[in-house]
Amino acid sequence: MSRILYDLAGEDESLRFSPYCWRTKLALAHKNLTYDTLPWHFSDKDKIAFSGQGKVPVLIDGSTIIADSQLIADYLEEAYPHEPSLYGDAPGRALTFFVKSWTERVLHRAISLVVLPDIHAKIAPQDRAYFRATREAAFKRTLEDIAADRQEAQTALDATLKPLHATLDQQPFIAGDTPNYADHIVFGALAWGRLISSTPLLSTDDPLARWMEAVLETYGLPAMFAA
Repeated sequence: MSRILYDLAGEDESLRFSPYCWRTKLALAHKNLTYDTLPWHFSDKDKIAFSGQGKVPVLIDGSTIIADSQLIADYLEEAYPHEPSLYGDAPGRALTFFVKSWTERVLHRAISLVVLPDIHAKIAPQDRAYFRATREAAFKRTLEDIAADRQEAQTALDATLKPLHATLDQQPFIAGDTPNYADHIVFGALAWGRLISSTPLLSTDDPLARWMEAVLETYGLPAMFAA
């Protein structure tokens, strides 16, 4: 069965930085499913119009089309029950939704305030006006004002990451002994930040950096960040 994933790309199409696409790619790896990616830009709404909406990830799995990372994860869990579970048991699924909410409401915002100007610089030129308008409206600040406060934002991000450090001091993965979708969600956020940032988001000896490499190693995926 052929699988295609529409994946957000920068001006350099080898730069794939969406946190939501990364969590989907790890979910597919967790389920031992192969797929091909197609690069997508913010201005390519027409290319995914068949999905009934305008954002990625969009997964085509044979004749099935699914948009939204959470809907994709739930689809994979139901469609491939004999592959490893993304959530474990019912309490594991419930805890994963807490991780999702914290990541999207707290961690994403903290990373955004560090890297939004870098994203603007690295996306395709035709995407920049849309990106600036939507992000400045969301954050009620110009990208230039956000850039001026970068060091303060990095300090705030470091504080935001302390619960993750405390967790990974006690266990190898957020989910315990092996990664699951909770790890995929947080990995996606940090991959987004690290891939797009013009300055190192994490030091290479940071336990979170080592955890990210351990997640990749678990799924037999290549290292993403220079040592």
